[in-house]
Parts: sequence; structure tokens; C-alpha cells
Amino acid sequence: MTLSNSIALFAAMVALAVLPSLSVMTVLARSTALGFLHGAATSVGIVAGDILYILLAIYGWVFLTERMGGAILLIRYAGAFYLIWLGLSMWRSKAMAFDLQKPRKTSLGASFLAGFLLTLADQKAVLFYLGFFPAFLDISSLSIADVGIVVAISTTAVGGVKLGYALIADRTRSLFANSKMSRGINLLAGAIMMGAGIVVLLKR
Repeated sequence: MTLSNSIALFAAMVALAVLPSLSVMTVLARSTALGFLHGAATSVGIVAGDILYILLAIYGWVFLTERMGGAILLIRYAGAFYLIWLGLSMWRSKAMAFDLQKPRKTSLGASFLAGFLLTLADQKAVLFYLGFFPAFLDISSLSIADVGIVVAISTTAVGGVKLGYALIADRTRSLFANSKMSRGINLLAGAIMMGAGIVVLLKR
């Protein structure tokens, strides 16, 4: 895994983590209503769920490659087309409206579980990573150290963005009320997803 691969992967994951989504809304809501620590706990839960799906995607890909041979290309192309479809959907979608309702007072553990279970509920995440990673990495040749680097990149990129949202939750409420800003982020993330999908399709 080269330095350029790592930088490209980090940049792409940061851009996608910035995208307004249900996870961002959850972090904002809990941080605004209950304080930064709850927003941070929710962020940690989201990252933990992402790491679980990343490991499933990487080792699931290796497992399938060893047993399916050339047929694995079908899964790879399915992941690529899924990314392109997601990107097109984001381009066509309207700006997300954020309604930050205050939850009842609760524990930090509950905030962690809120983020973790929210991520686990997105069962399409494995297919997303199966399509996303091949644009930046040769998954079948990743060593244990490389997997550790990927996990560290994901933790830093996704976790850093979510913690940033938690820290400035009060100030970002007006930002997300701005439909032009939300629309611009959708277009950027959609372009990244479509670009990654096209790279996977063209990559040998």
C-alpha cells in the first residue's frame, strides 16, 4: 500500500464523511441536546460500525477471490455499478433538511450504541466498500499491516469529521439550513462515488 494510495483513500473518505446523512444528523442532534461527549460517543459508535464492515469487505473479498476465481469480477462490477448508481442518486437528490429534535437525557453508552446500531442497520455498507476500495487498493494483496493502515485511515477520516460535527454542532445548524451548501456537498460526494466506480470498471 503506497503513500499516494493512502492519501487518495483518506481524502475520498473525508469527503464522503462530510456528506449530510442520517449519521451526521444523529451526531448533531445528540451533541446539540446532550453535549459534546454524547456527540463524540455517537461518533465512536459510527466508526466502530464502519470498521466492522470494512473488515468484512476486505476479508470477504479475499475469501471470495480464493474460491470463485474469475467469477469474482461479477461482484467487483456489481460494486462499481452500485457506486455509480449512488453517485447519480446524490446528484439527483434534493438537499437534506435537518430537523434536530432533542432526545431525552441518556448515557454515553446509549449514545455509542445509537451510532453503532445506526451503522450496522445499513447492510449495503459491505457492498459499498467492495466497490469503493478496489478503486484505491489491491484488496487481494493487502497484508495485515495494510489492513491496519486502512482501519487507521478510516478511523481518522470518518471519526475526525464526525467529531468536528459534534464540536461545532450549535454553529452548524445554520450551515445545514443552507440548501445551497447541502446541495453542493451532495454533488461533490456523488462525483467521488461515480469516479471511484468508473475507476473500478476500467482497472484491470
